Amino acid sequence: MDLFKMFSKNDNSKDIAKERLKLVLIHDRANVSPQFLEMIKGEIIKVISDYMEIDESALEIKLTRTKRDADNSTVPALVANIPIKKMKETGKI
Repeated sequence: MDLFKMFSKNDNSKDIAKERLKLVLIHDRANVSPQFLEMIKGEIIKVISDYMEIDESALEIKLTRTKRDADNSTVPALVANIPIKKMKETGKI
């Protein structure tokens, strides 16, 4: 067994746990449940699917915090990474 691989796996698990904890804290502060986020994700997919074909398996939507320039405070932000496979004819002008 490679000793270095064992330590790198622990670091990876630590980083994953840290990211998950950040996500939980953001959800708590924004008062948004995971079910609500899934509902938003479904609505976004429904609307965008009218105009383009997307890769739902690679779709990533998360709630994070972003800095507001006006007063340097942070506010919740919905971040979406939506891979587009192709545009639909109805979406072209």
